[in-house]
Amino acid sequence: MDISPKEYVVAQITGDYAFLRRTDVLSDQLNQVALALLPEGLEVGSRLRWELFAYTLLN
Repeated sequence: MDISPKEYVVAQITGDYAFLRRTDVLSDQLNQVALALLPEGLEVGSRLRWELFAYTLLN
C-alpha cells in the first residue's frame, strides 16, 4: 500500500461525492470520495493534497 502524499484536482462534484483526478501522474481515472471526508469550501478545480489519510485544501 502506497501512503506517500498525493495531489488531486476536483474534476466533478455530484450529490454527496467529489471525483478527484491525480495531478502527479497521467491518468484518466477518477477517484470517488465522499464530501464528508473532504475539507469544506472546495469546488470544481480546487487542488487537494492527500497525506496521512487526510485531505487538505491547497488553494
